[in-house]
Amino acid sequence: MSEKRIAIDIGGTFTDVVLEHGGFRTTAKVLTTHGAPEGGVMEGVASVLAEAGVAAADVGLVIHGTTLATNALIERKGARTALVTTEGFRDAVEMAYEHRFDQYDLYMERPEPLAPRDLRFAVPERVAADGEVLLPLDEAAVAALVPALRAANVAAVAVGFLHSYVNPAHEDRAAAILAEALPDVAITRSADVCPEMREYERFSTALANAYVQPLMSGYLGRLETRLRDGGVACPLLLVMSSGGVTTIETARAFPIRLVESGPAGGAILARNVAAECGLTQVLSFDMGGTTAKICLIDDFRPQLSRSFEVARMQRFLKGSGLPLRIPVIEMVEIGAGGGSLAAVDTLGRITVGPESAGSEPGPACYGRGGERPTVTDADLVMGRIDPVKFAGGRVPLDAAKAAGAVDATVGKPLDLPTELAAGGIAEIVDENMSNAARVHAVESGKDLPERGLIAFGGAAPLHAARLAEKLGIETVVIPMAASVGSAVGFLRAPIAYEVVRSRYVDMRRYDADMLGELFAGMRAEAESVVRMGAPDATLVETRTAYMRYRGQGHEIAVPLPAGRIAGDGGAALRSAFEDAYRQLYGRVIPNLTVEAMSWSLALATEVPLPHATATPTPVDATATGEMRRLYDIDLGTWRDVPVYWRPDLGPGARMPGPAVIAEPDTATVVTPNFDAVVDGSGHLVLHRRSAS
Repeated sequence: MSEKRIAIDIGGTFTDVVLEHGGFRTTAKVLTTHGAPEGGVMEGVASVLAEAGVAAADVGLVIHGTTLATNALIERKGARTALVTTEGFRDAVEMAYEHRFDQYDLYMERPEPLAPRDLRFAVPERVAADGEVLLPLDEAAVAALVPALRAANVAAVAVGFLHSYVNPAHEDRAAAILAEALPDVAITRSADVCPEMREYERFSTALANAYVQPLMSGYLGRLETRLRDGGVACPLLLVMSSGGVTTIETARAFPIRLVESGPAGGAILARNVAAECGLTQVLSFDMGGTTAKICLIDDFRPQLSRSFEVARMQRFLKGSGLPLRIPVIEMVEIGAGGGSLAAVDTLGRITVGPESAGSEPGPACYGRGGERPTVTDADLVMGRIDPVKFAGGRVPLDAAKAAGAVDATVGKPLDLPTELAAGGIAEIVDENMSNAARVHAVESGKDLPERGLIAFGGAAPLHAARLAEKLGIETVVIPMAASVGSAVGFLRAPIAYEVVRSRYVDMRRYDADMLGELFAGMRAEAESVVRMGAPDATLVETRTAYMRYRGQGHEIAVPLPAGRIAGDGGAALRSAFEDAYRQLYGRVIPNLTVEAMSWSLALATEVPLPHATATPTPVDATATGEMRRLYDIDLGTWRDVPVYWRPDLGPGARMPGPAVIAEPDTATVVTPNFDAVVDGSGHLVLHRRSAS
């Protein structure tokens, strides 16, 4: 594989492009072109190639993550999609969980199914929970749907039958009939996308995959063509929500696995930076233009999950969105980015987000028509951002427009000076992020003060020190190329794939042969995908059981050893379950039967973690000579602080706070409570000063 590789991360505001070549890294941030995302991608690719002096034909690999599928689901801009399901279950996706996610809200709204009722069709068939066919598929009824589907002008169909995760024969046959009659329609089988129990989640995931498949397939096709026409003829791999990368063929078949691809890249970056810094417990903090993402990482492993919600009706309320059953790195995502819009509510309180200005029109300071103030406008007013060097000088900022927007929307309504109004916006967004981090940590049974904070994304270095102060965190790391951190993380991600199967096992009747056969089939399926992108690589296998006490409604993830479990496997699995249960809930429940509902096998190429590097003896760095006028929200006054240019700082360079450490695409604000030093890997590490 060539050492020249490109990573592309499309966000809501910026598209980040990173070129690695011969031990060097060239980066670019360009505004996302929402109408045709490949346009912004090609602009960024052309920029890094020209700056590095690298020929397009010399690039050996392109790795890509995108929010396109997520945005299509949130904005309901996917394909016209139908659902074909078991007779009697037409409304399962609308009944959902049959409970109120907010029982006291009389005006509570549920998310509308991706297939409206007139596009949900039912056919006679029935498979039992053990896979036995109780009622054969009525193939004539399936064929009879073709005229209605054609008349409805559907572009995608999801086929989801009861218990198809055990026996998918009926789904396979129904899909074959429809595909033959409707060759231009994308067909998704629920047993392929989510072969797990619980019909609502499985049908919802299949519908979401069908809904975004035409859009993603078209975009990926156009991107491949544009790259090839631009001379970049190497393989294109896609980042998945689980943190692994996969082939474009798999991405086209299962685009739903790309929903959280950008944030996943950030988590991969954070685990590598944690290893280089010798930090075994960290909080990953990714703040871009539209959202902020927070992820807990222990022993260099991000928390993983099998469930995820998208397009929530109430952003922070679980159960108010569309459930997806896909492998995903578990994180909390809030509407707190540089483009998050500020306002004053009817109670006279400053609010920030979740609505974002995006890149079109963008913050008021962009001069592209935005009139409402954003976090970026507030940061500019407070002196945190250089209006000339922002985004490497590609996006000049208008400080007067930023101040005008802040003053008109927040300052005058609250009778506050402009700088204090801007400080209020910054404080609110920082408090929103710190609250989200605390809640996420409590829900996961974790502590925050003992962790390091790894901050990246264009806006994170501006807010990281203040966020650490609110969370009681002593160490903050700003990685190299922090502003394009997720894209850098893509280059560190393994080629990987995860397979899940639902098979009920009572630990009192453990069947080693059945599980051995199950895992062998899962291994073969996962390896067939991974080997397409890594024919000769060493592979790492990870097994997980999803277990519970009998009578409980949901399972917890229990790590399993690779290979056959020796001895009394049922007792060994029960012991592993109790260890995991005790860690999560602080106790176990004696004398209850333990059962496993699902099993997963993940296969990934081996990507060794970097070694920790020592920091040379700190030496006071030389500032640029420029002084930045920075507003101190604690003191409520302006102060002049020195500016350092990060590309000029070598390992061991020490900078006492307060200070601003600028670099081409972002800047790090070092508050008076911290001192900064460049470590042996080139990362910027902020250490809190002792109380003395």
